[in-house]
Amino acid sequence: ETALAALAKGHRVAVTARNPSAVEDIVEPNAERAIGLKLDVTDRDQIDAAVAATLDRFGAIDVLVNNAGYGYMAAVEEGEDEEVRRLFDTNYFGVVQLIKAALPGMRERRRGHIVNISSLFGLLAMPSQAAYNAAKFAVRGFSEALRMELLISKAPVKMTVVHPGGIKTAIARNATVAENYDQQSVAKFFDAKLAKTTPDQAAKVILKGVEKGKGRVLIGSDAVALDIIQRLTGSKYQRIIALVAARAMPQKK
Repeated sequence: ETALAALAKGHRVAVTARNPSAVEDIVEPNAERAIGLKLDVTDRDQIDAAVAATLDRFGAIDVLVNNAGYGYMAAVEEGEDEEVRRLFDTNYFGVVQLIKAALPGMRERRRGHIVNISSLFGLLAMPSQAAYNAAKFAVRGFSEALRMELLISKAPVKMTVVHPGGIKTAIARNATVAENYDQQSVAKFFDAKLAKTTPDQAAKVILKGVEKGKGRVLIGSDAVALDIIQRLTGSKYQRIIALVAARAMPQKK
């Protein structure tokens, strides 16, 4: 939806996916201004190839949106180390590696904007989401540090970190879960109780944040409200969330 919103504004777009056929519905109607590229963000060779292909087609990358990510539901003591590392490879290191590949060109051309999609769960924690929380907190910290480095060096590159609340996407249906959780119940709970904002609404907020040069963007009334609660209560929010989660979240098998 962010790619479609950018196309609607007249921009040119390189949209990526592990399976390029997944973005054909975006690329085919906009063939003059859009290309679809194969990209697994855990593979540095594919990252470099995607950046090179974009530069070859359009000559520049003015805005980089790091949006790849997925969830993993597991209690800390029950989470599989391999699953946690795999999640970090996509949700965090994919962001880092794409920026390292694209940022030098932005500095050289003296223009550019980086957009990193963190999460509401990059602002506050949630039980059973420790791995996802850790990765999204990492994206937040990395983004804020990078923004300060860009400001110090007076680089003509802007940095925005985005914290969406519940968005009506397939993220919950595509999430992985520990063995003692029922994936379908988790997805049903997310879709019915948490996903309040549509993807096209989120895309418009993201692009508006880019246009205004914001350092941080919250998406959805849930993100705004819970951010305020966390700021006002400090660590006390954890007791509040724990009480609500114990009653509302899907229980273990």
